Amino acid sequence: MKTSDASNRAVSSRAVNADRVAQAQASMPADDDIHDLADVFHLLGDPNRLRILIALADGPVAVRDLAVIVELSESAVSHALRLLRAHRVVNVQREGRMAYYELADMHVQDLLRLALEHVGHSILLHPAPSAAHTTDGEECERSHGGSENSGRA
Repeated sequence: MKTSDASNRAVSSRAVNADRVAQAQASMPADDDIHDLADVFHLLGDPNRLRILIALADGPVAVRDLAVIVELSESAVSHALRLLRAHRVVNVQREGRMAYYELADMHVQDLLRLALEHVGHSILLHPAPSAAHTTDGEECERSHGGSENSGRA
């Protein structure tokens, strides 16, 4: 009988929250949208492309100026911009032979701002290992509002 009781407890502790599952499934974007989002995050996973986007946060910049700002060749910057433009992350305006790139819209700027804020927040909560940080876990839980928020981004 002990194994039956233990099995019942294990099953009940693993029971799904049907309402929450249904809610999450109903709000799940279409597969095509998920794949497009993954492509955008893949693009943002490259440090050089991120530098370019951050340089564009204050407004349009010419390719040759971007190359100097991010310390890459004009060819490398142009290649990165082609990828970003193909995924509608940046727009281009041409004036004669000059091409000026800018962030496609405020959503891109907001995404960059939020990601940078998150990185700054994470660095404060999870500093690089150094001298005697024995209460990092406790400090992190307090900063996130306790264990009820663990697992949430």
